[in-house]
Amino acid sequence: MNKEFFYLTTPIYYPNAAPHIGTAYTTIVADCLTRFQRLLGVKAYFLTGTDEHGQKIEKAAAEKGITPQAHVDEMFSAFKQVWERLEIANDDFIRTTEERHETGVVKIFQQLKDRGLIFKDTYEGWYCVADETFWTQAQVVEGKCPNPECGREVVWMKEEGYFFKLSRFQNKLLEYLDQHPDFIQPQSRFNETYSFIKRGLQDLCVSRKGLKWGVPIPGDEEHSIYVWIDALSNYLTAIGYPDRENYLRYWPADVQLVGKDILRFHAIIWPALLMALELPLPKIIYAHGWIVSRGEKISKSRGARNINEMIKDFSADAIRYFLLKQAPFGQDMEYSEEALVDRYNKELGNELGNLLNRTLTMLENYFGGLVPEKQTATELETQLENLEFKNRELYREHFSALRFREALAALWEIVVELNTYAEKTSPWKLAKDPSNRERLQTILYSLSEGIRQVVVMVYPIIPVSAQKMWEQLGMEGSLEQLRWEALSADPLKAGKPVKKGMPVFPRLEIA
Repeated sequence: MNKEFFYLTTPIYYPNAAPHIGTAYTTIVADCLTRFQRLLGVKAYFLTGTDEHGQKIEKAAAEKGITPQAHVDEMFSAFKQVWERLEIANDDFIRTTEERHETGVVKIFQQLKDRGLIFKDTYEGWYCVADETFWTQAQVVEGKCPNPECGREVVWMKEEGYFFKLSRFQNKLLEYLDQHPDFIQPQSRFNETYSFIKRGLQDLCVSRKGLKWGVPIPGDEEHSIYVWIDALSNYLTAIGYPDRENYLRYWPADVQLVGKDILRFHAIIWPALLMALELPLPKIIYAHGWIVSRGEKISKSRGARNINEMIKDFSADAIRYFLLKQAPFGQDMEYSEEALVDRYNKELGNELGNLLNRTLTMLENYFGGLVPEKQTATELETQLENLEFKNRELYREHFSALRFREALAALWEIVVELNTYAEKTSPWKLAKDPSNRERLQTILYSLSEGIRQVVVMVYPIIPVSAQKMWEQLGMEGSLEQLRWEALSADPLKAGKPVKKGMPVFPRLEIA
């Protein structure tokens, strides 16, 4: 996956309500992966945004007594604020109401039409107003929308519209999946997509008649370009497709993160549109699982807690760490505040935070707050350094493959081993006898250097806390500027003054 440029996207979120923990999950993962790529020295470009057209936006605005534009402007501000508070360092935020996007969508629609892949016809079938989605008879479940997020009654609708010849790409998609088994991840989502395509694809309605809040079709402004082309095209329009430098630099995307509930749009419709435009497909489409509580997906319609309150109660870093560590990426994740607090207190507070605190305290007490010169190493130091080297490489391998939980497990093995090393060597006992001075120097240097390496590696996940630890170790500059090579090429310098401060991970309690 490593290359000079790296392009990563999240879905564009529907702004009919403020973001919640489920929305934040994808964005946090994207931010951690972007920071990690930058740590490797890659020029990463991270895109997120909002999908601001459609009937639901019109309806939400009408209920508030404001215009659709005023509504999406308000929601954009809410998303922007939450992302800033969660330390999301995205490079771009695309809004589908922006001119750069709407202009690009019209060009893409026209390209497809010019290639004979869009035609006008009349659609007749089941339609879910809440989901703004057409469904076939076979898909409808007892007269209701088959989307488990919805389940509302569908209505029979007959409407003139423009259609994309999706059926023409059925065999091409299957052939591509046969040749690129890693294109859709995890494997269960690949299998699901493959089976769905094999059952047969139907041509897709890509316009709505009479929709005022959308991108009008030039020459036929009764119709607006529908979500499939409007929303999905954002991944291209944001980087200037078809003629800007960024498009040539970053496309195809390296990773496109989506929730499993929108997999088919991204794993079937989106690749087919790209094939129709004769553009390369993304390298990986990764559909992660849901955040669930007592087996039910957390969502804005099911009482998800205000994310701003969560950040205030637990901190952005606590939330970020929990979401990457709690479950293997790709699977559903059981969420509870008790589990978050327990993991934070045990792993960040007791294991990493206390390791830093007691090491800094001993440096202050025994060496005047200066990092000592390392002396003769014993087998214990050799074993520690070997583990650090081995797990450093494991961490990089797992993180690059989006195995975040496994990456953090490899990192935490170093944290645990550093604590074990401290207990085995007991520097607080050695300090009582001046003849142990050289041995004490080696032990405290090894602990300090081990912590330095952990801080560098954990930075993409908990950037604020890692920077605080970095500064307490007496290191200068921003971790954002550091590169992976520094782990081995730039070890801690003897004589550097440490700056012990307040605990980086104060204990959390459930209110």
